[in-house]
Amino acid sequence: MMRTRPLKVALLGCGVVGSEVARIMTTHADDLTQRIGAPVELAGVAVRRPSKVREGIDPALITTDATALLKRGDIDIAIEVIGGIEPARTLITTAFEHGISVVSANKALLAQDGAALHAAAEQHGRDLYYEAAVAGAIPLVRPMRESLAGDKINRVMGIVNGTTNFILDKMDSTGAGYQEALDEATALGYAEADPTADVEGYDAAAKAAILAGIAFHTRVRLDDVYREGMTEVSAADFASAKRMGCTIKLLAILERAADGESVTARVHPAMIPLSHPLASVREAYNAVFVEAEAAGRLMFYGPGAGGAPTASAVLGDLVAVARNKLAEATGPGESAYTQLPVSPMGEVVTRYHISLDVADKPGVLAQVATTFAEHGVSIDTVRQQGKDGEASLVVVTHRAADAALSGTVEALRKLDTVRGVASIMRVEGE
Repeated sequence: MMRTRPLKVALLGCGVVGSEVARIMTTHADDLTQRIGAPVELAGVAVRRPSKVREGIDPALITTDATALLKRGDIDIAIEVIGGIEPARTLITTAFEHGISVVSANKALLAQDGAALHAAAEQHGRDLYYEAAVAGAIPLVRPMRESLAGDKINRVMGIVNGTTNFILDKMDSTGAGYQEALDEATALGYAEADPTADVEGYDAAAKAAILAGIAFHTRVRLDDVYREGMTEVSAADFASAKRMGCTIKLLAILERAADGESVTARVHPAMIPLSHPLASVREAYNAVFVEAEAAGRLMFYGPGAGGAPTASAVLGDLVAVARNKLAEATGPGESAYTQLPVSPMGEVVTRYHISLDVADKPGVLAQVATTFAEHGVSIDTVRQQGKDGEASLVVVTHRAADAALSGTVEALRKLDTVRGVASIMRVEGE
């Protein structure tokens, strides 16, 4: 039976994503009513700049007092698309205290304080949904915490930032340098005026923390995620990758240890074989590869950012939370029963591609090989090119621990025959 009294929604933030949420709620109102079983009504929109014209939104709904909006007594669901830590954290907590369920797209806040927010939601018997915080329109959070709830996820590897993928894709396909590709991304609106959060991996690291918590049923904070940006990736690195039949992506990689007693979470550039599904992800798209014991390998692909795609995920959560409200129930909350420790990066085992500038004279290769052997790092292949007394030596290792590789590189820098370490890159996906 259809309920006639509407569920009232407070929209906190009305930027690119918030305005799309408001538009879809208005244009698809009848469909949303049928899917939920009751109308949903936009009851207030909290913004910082009330004078800004917002097409399609009744000016009477606009307020600068988000707290008062949440406390007025008739709000059922709050949609938080403000971003950042404060005032978003206080507003979400206030919503729970006043019996309001929350839909959020705030990856930074969830990665930092997800445990506390989940605890507040549980204390007050309310929902906290955040599909849009991880991969835009791509359904990922709900499949991992609901569809795969009966399975055991062992590894998640993916491209979770569209800006960095666009830049690396342009460097790969056109031969452009990093700055040239970044300038194009900025001109097209893929990169912010200050792209630091994207290109230095902060955005991807926040998403990695959220996904690791869901995948491994343990608490992983942003500080637990190893992070390495992509600003040092060069055209020479792509040339080396192509010679190996690889390309380069900025990856979020989450793994359960073989003994099941710990997990790792990391974000960094890596070479991946062209045969791997992630290698073909182009432009500003995202893709996440999930490996589970029973389900096997699953890949989720689609636009990972932008107003409309992110709003799609927000509205999906709105429908789910609204249905729960009508059923007087709540959806899944935090699952952190395993309490697994997060291992440091030094314990991560993978392959490495190291490019060295060395003196072009006899015995150099033997000296370098000996240094690798002394630190327990096995060499897979070596390629050397020399000219006018200088040479480039490219070494690809077998799998080795990060700490062992770091010790090897430190020792290499002390050799008289090694002029410098041009680049170090991990090799994944094999």
